[in-house]
Amino acid sequence: MLNVGIDIGGTKIAGGVVALDGTIIEQLRVPTPVDTGALADAVAAMVGDLASRHEVHAVGVAAAGFIDRTRSVMLHAPNIDWQNAPLRAQFEAQIGRPVTLENDANAAGWGEYRFGAGRGSTDMVMITLGTGVGGAAVGDGSLLIGANGSAAELGHLRFVRGGRPCGCGQNGCLEQYASGRALQREIADIADGGGIGSRLAAHRTAAGIVPGADLKLLLSEQDAGALEAVRRVATALGEACGAFQAVLDPELFVIGGGVAELGEDLLEPTRIAYETSLPGFGERPTARFVTATLGNDAGLVGVADLARLRT
Repeated sequence: MLNVGIDIGGTKIAGGVVALDGTIIEQLRVPTPVDTGALADAVAAMVGDLASRHEVHAVGVAAAGFIDRTRSVMLHAPNIDWQNAPLRAQFEAQIGRPVTLENDANAAGWGEYRFGAGRGSTDMVMITLGTGVGGAAVGDGSLLIGANGSAAELGHLRFVRGGRPCGCGQNGCLEQYASGRALQREIADIADGGGIGSRLAAHRTAAGIVPGADLKLLLSEQDAGALEAVRRVATALGEACGAFQAVLDPELFVIGGGVAELGEDLLEPTRIAYETSLPGFGERPTARFVTATLGNDAGLVGVADLARLRT
């Protein structure tokens, strides 16, 4: 049985035909239209194109936003003009096949759980460190949805009381301290201070950021400024994971997103901060930390698998 996974991003729509074992048989990408009506047409056209060459049973659609518990209505989307939109019915009407709707971070987490770094686990938390922080939780083999459909928004844990303003309308959310944007903020702070920040300052672009490749180079050379910037972000992440452990008790934390490409330079200080903030550390089992393996395909693969399970 083949299913199609569609991952709607702010700039592009990725779609693919996915086999039972998570293998992507064929994949397409198109720019994300600005107009929401054109967006639905683009998704339907992509599915139609793929279905013309493959026998497709069902379609999964992943997008950022708050989805109701029935996985039918997009209550709010941060990047697309969807408010209380009955997306599942709309997509089914245009596509002519059963459609599953899921939050993009949940879809990516499920993809990693089933076919990636989380394979073989039963209880897993995935944290995606990109521009913001996404989250997904799997408990006893089931994706955590919540009473209203919006569980595991881990990036919006209030991490610092009265802290930095967040795009969600609150202050002090974790994503203001442990995201790609937060890492660049720490880099800028250290670079502007001179001293250990001198090499970071030398690698900044005209836009004021240090590219990922340059940061990796500095880390490989054990540059003190680069190590300190990553340590600050990793400490916030690890401390938050200690709190997540107290609530969700996973056996595994999977760290994804662009920041996770730093590998052990990120994970090692994260583990240290996690252990020092874990209630009962030394007298209870601890979780493992690994990086995600499916990359940008995780959401597409995950939502296709959810479509198989839900239809």
